[in-house]
Amino acid sequence: MQKDTDSLLLRPIAYARNGFTDKFGIPRQSRPDSQIETRIVLEPAYNHEEALRGIESYSHLWLVWGFSQVPATNEVSLTVRPPRLGGNRRVGVFATRSPFRPNPLGITSVRLIRVESPQTEENAKRWQLIVAGADVLDGTPIYDIKPYLPYSDAHTEATNGLAGNTHDYHLRVLWGDEDDVFSTLSPNKVTTWTKAKEDLTEILSQDPRPAYQHDPDRIYGLDYAGWNIQFRVQKNTLYVLKVTSIRQ
Repeated sequence: MQKDTDSLLLRPIAYARNGFTDKFGIPRQSRPDSQIETRIVLEPAYNHEEALRGIESYSHLWLVWGFSQVPATNEVSLTVRPPRLGGNRRVGVFATRSPFRPNPLGITSVRLIRVESPQTEENAKRWQLIVAGADVLDGTPIYDIKPYLPYSDAHTEATNGLAGNTHDYHLRVLWGDEDDVFSTLSPNKVTTWTKAKEDLTEILSQDPRPAYQHDPDRIYGLDYAGWNIQFRVQKNTLYVLKVTSIRQ
């Protein structure tokens, strides 16, 4: 009997947990030198040591995941307008990593930091993979995890195509006076902020603005890990203007 290949039912095997609670500011691609951590929390059906046996022998992994905030539609769009190209140039959907695709699936290569068992800490009694470099939103469904194999997955002769012009682009990040922030924080919040600031410096240096926005007087807001950061950009420098805790 011929199998039905017209449709495929996907069930999440895990969910991503990190500080990216809003799409604005999420890295556009994974980066090999990123220090931003994400927890991959296994779902009950896969929450067993057997499912992860041997995974710690790999340094990097592939995540196959879903664009959870892309509206469902039956329309087929053959072209998209990537923000990094200014938002006004159309290119073929299969020549980009746009979330607006025939099937809203993404792939990301990440660095495996460690495997945590349910006994490691208070982690909802779930097995978790702690990874670095994931360009996903908090709560993103993970559909598969595969080992990254450098002998077959790394191609040193590969070209960057349309993305090559923005690969090395980054901003200098200057932080303003934070005394007003620390004066209202408990000691444990100060510790949390120290880690968040390291992540935010990396995030902001990649310029979260759409490429078509260049107003040096415009103030932007970015939420990450319970903090709201207001900033503006002049030429190649990003100035942090205000930091606010948005969690009690």
